[in-house]
Amino acid sequence: MNAESAAQPEEHEGITPDRLLHTAGAEVTAEDLALASGRDLTPENIEWARRRLAERGRAAIEEQLP
Repeated sequence: MNAESAAQPEEHEGITPDRLLHTAGAEVTAEDLALASGRDLTPENIEWARRRLAERGRAAIEEQLP
């Protein structure tokens, strides 16, 4: 490998893989939802997230992700 090829960015550099964008099979916690919503981890926000997860299920966090 020469210096020129070493300086070339990888083909997929800068692209976020789907596995990082979506929750897939991972368990979603109230803390995950609060953070994904841009909220601090306060007792009130965690309770809000618990209620939201109870009402909407996994869709609650999917709505927050790009």
